Amino acid sequence: MKVLHTDKAPAAVGPYSQGLAAGDIVFVSGQIPVDPATGLIPEDISDQAGQCIANIEAILAQNGMTLGDVIKTTVLLTDLGNFDVVNKRYGSLFSDPYPARSCYQVTALPKGCEIEIEAIAVRSGADK
Repeated sequence: MKVLHTDKAPAAVGPYSQGLAAGDIVFVSGQIPVDPATGLIPEDISDQAGQCIANIEAILAQNGMTLGDVIKTTVLLTDLGNFDVVNKRYGSLFSDPYPARSCYQVTALPKGCEIEIEAIAVRSGADK
């Protein structure tokens, strides 16, 4: 198992890793929309979704992977009323074939964020 860590994504705020690689599979912990350079959270939910995915992308890069290697995501929202906006941004950052996905409304997320996204990626044959 290989621990993945980068300063290009927010540091873990508890006893967990940003990501773990187990062979060709990478598990990326839930990413909240904190900009690692500034520590700020965008106000707009679309920008928050974009920042979560940028954080995932940075962690995957530590294992030589891209968003194209993501096969499953879980999206947590504090308001499912934001689903359409998040879906549009998400769709602009991932490409077909899109990862399998689950989306849930939750009561609260760390640091008062409105969204958190976690991912599972598998290294494709072209990346080996």
